[in-house]
Amino acid sequence: MEESGDISIGIVGLSEWDIPEGQIGRGLRLQTTRGPIDTIVHHDPAEPCNRGIIWVGGARGGLDGPAEGLYKSLGSMLSPGITSMRLDYRKPGELSECVMDTLAGVSFLTGTGHTDILLVGHSFGGAVVIKAAPFSEYVKGVVALSSQTFGATDVSNVSPRPLLLIHGEDDTILSPQCSQTIYDWADEPKEVIYMPGTGHGLKETSKEVREKVKLWIIDHLYLPGESPE
Repeated sequence: MEESGDISIGIVGLSEWDIPEGQIGRGLRLQTTRGPIDTIVHHDPAEPCNRGIIWVGGARGGLDGPAEGLYKSLGSMLSPGITSMRLDYRKPGELSECVMDTLAGVSFLTGTGHTDILLVGHSFGGAVVIKAAPFSEYVKGVVALSSQTFGATDVSNVSPRPLLLIHGEDDTILSPQCSQTIYDWADEPKEVIYMPGTGHGLKETSKEVREKVKLWIIDHLYLPGESPE
């Protein structure tokens, strides 16, 4: 059971669900005390691992992420070796509920042997993962893409976990100043990257964003000398 103030969430069961056409991975529905959460998991059961990532979307939810399906592509690319859970909110846009959903995902991964977990969120989801990270010792780092500032004021609590912020310089929905402000609020270790000619969805530099996120994940989930080529 994960708790935050007067709200809590617990997993009471698991079931399969049929993922949409064109998707890849395993559809896993977390039955929780606050309702069902649909996820897509990338995991090779023949390759036990202790590394995991939870990917969450913006205020409208969704499973694929920005940068032309970043979550889908990296979730598949990093498996085996890293288990990825792409999580679709029960109540998109409601910050506390989405934080609870993310923590339910953390509970699932920790309950299946994952001890090193990263959280990745886009836009509204950036604030979600910043808010969720301090609630679990198993969360080892946070990536916030095109993040909003609302809900991220306590970002200093993410430390000593590393924080990566990426923002498009031409974002007209959430100004790149949002990530700069979060960076200024945050304690070390922290890093902010601005992508030139890039909007809120990080589409224009999707390949570069994908590579930066992938390398950051590998650097922070693998011990020196064991990183995949």
